[in-house]
Amino acid sequence: MSALSIEGRHIGLPLRETKWMREFYTKLAKQFPLGELTEQRDNLAFISIEQPQLRPLLMHLRDKEGFSHLVLLTAVDWIEEGHFQLTYLLSNRTNGTDIGLRLMISRDDALMESIHDIWPTAATYQRELREMFGIDFPDSPGVYEDFILEGWNNIPPYRRDFDTLEFSTENFAQRPGRETKDPAQHMKQQLYPDGA
Repeated sequence: MSALSIEGRHIGLPLRETKWMREFYTKLAKQFPLGELTEQRDNLAFISIEQPQLRPLLMHLRDKEGFSHLVLLTAVDWIEEGHFQLTYLLSNRTNGTDIGLRLMISRDDALMESIHDIWPTAATYQRELREMFGIDFPDSPGVYEDFILEGWNNIPPYRRDFDTLEFSTENFAQRPGRETKDPAQHMKQQLYPDGA
């Protein structure tokens, strides 16, 4: 194993060889149905899974494999496919390895089981995802209370069909002396002032 250094500074955590990640994936695949493995770095990989596998796999990774820290729970709106992608990023701090579990849920009926009983910090992420994407986590503490958007009555703003410009135009006055320019035309004029 080589030592990890950033800008010439040694930070002490060993990097795992890419081979380790594939071997770990193979080991997990003997116990769980897994989808695609995507290796980002020597110490970071993402595994695609189906929704029913999430809870048992999270419990296994936490209790048996040392992935004790939930780093992040986030979503991506794949509006064209009619899905949200949820990503649960876990960290094994002992060996400096991170695993992300990716799964798709329906955009039309965006409902997901809460994992706040596994990691209490998940409740905060779940509140944010409900408010910003409209993904419901019914049993999560405080999930229906206003979190970031107090009194919000529009579609969730992180959904790709939310029209930011329309919302801004309807809700905020233009400041005097400010003009709006088409970004493409403005950049073209800045780069080619002679119209070339």
